[in-house]
Amino acid sequence: QVQLVQSGGGLVQPGGSLRLSCAASGFTFSMYDMSWYRQAPGKEREWVALITTTSDNTNYADSVKGRFTISRDNAKSTGYLQMNNVKPEDTAVYYCKADGPSIFWGRGTQVTVTS
Repeated sequence: QVQLVQSGGGLVQPGGSLRLSCAASGFTFSMYDMSWYRQAPGKEREWVALITTTSDNTNYADSVKGRFTISRDNAKSTGYLQMNNVKPEDTAVYYCKADGPSIFWGRGTQVTVTS
C-alpha cells in the first residue's frame, strides 16, 4: 500500500522553527522527486520546495528561500522540510508530494505560526 505519512506540524511562534517529515512506503522513494506544497485558508495550494531524487538539485519559492530547507534520506525513504524563522504567513496545511512514475500526496499537516 502506497503511503506518504506526514508528521512534525504544530503551533510555533514567529521566528521559531519546525521540521516536517514525510515517510514513504509502498513504492521506491529514491526514484521520485519530492516536493512540499502548502495551502492557507481561503487560498489555493502553492508549491514551496523541490528536491530531486539524489538531492543534487533543490528549488524554493521566493517566499521561503533562505528560511526553509528541503532534504531527503533515501535510505529511510523520508523527506524533510526544515522551517526556520517562520512567519505568520507561513500558516497553512503542508503537503508532501512524490513525483515520478506516479504521483503521490501526503494527507497534510497543519502548521500554525502565532504569538
